[in-house]
Amino acid sequence: VQLQASGGGLVQPGGSLRLSCVASGSSSSIYLMGWYRQAPGKQRELVADITSGGSTNYADSAKGRFTISRDNAKNTVYLQMNNLKPEDTAVYYCKARHWGLVYWGQGTQVTVSS
Repeated sequence: VQLQASGGGLVQPGGSLRLSCVASGSSSSIYLMGWYRQAPGKQRELVADITSGGSTNYADSAKGRFTISRDNAKNTVYLQMNNLKPEDTAVYYCKARHWGLVYWGQGTQVTVSS
């Protein structure tokens, strides 16, 4: 399974971005897809994930501002990020778990700054 993330960029505080991650190389729907982020000098942390059945899980920092969704037919996961804050600045990584194996995408930079 290969993961290709896109959608990062520079945005002002209070702005929005939508990240996308496409999984290829699987003939079936990926069980779990999600987003993690890593800020400079910090550990990688979960932002949100979603199962193929639609069950979601959010970090406290994402609740109320971020929404994760997916298109199973396209094996694509999205992260809609609203009301972005400077502390959301990080490299965002797509992660997938399928048949017990874990896969990571290459990361996309999100910078929130005025």
